[in-house]
Amino acid sequence: MRKQSILPEITRASSKGQIVIPSDIRKMVGIREGSSFAVSARKDTIILKKLNTQMTEEDLRTLKLVEEAWKDIEEGRYKIYTKEKFFKELEKW
Repeated sequence: MRKQSILPEITRASSKGQIVIPSDIRKMVGIREGSSFAVSARKDTIILKKLNTQMTEEDLRTLKLVEEAWKDIEEGRYKIYTKEKFFKELEKW
């Protein structure tokens, strides 16, 4: 089983717009040089989905779920948690 990151990490964009993904997260997700990602954004939130060399049905389902989640957020259908409650919910996943 992969180790899961408990706390979010902070990173910065370079002058070229490049963002470093912290090494713990790269190892946890299996990101290597040349890894491909689908990128989705709404307002000030960006989501990266690591892709296999070819987009799979599972990748497409995940992207559809992300798009549905964005709609829920934009239409006010979401829950607000304290940090502690959020991490307890995250541990269940």
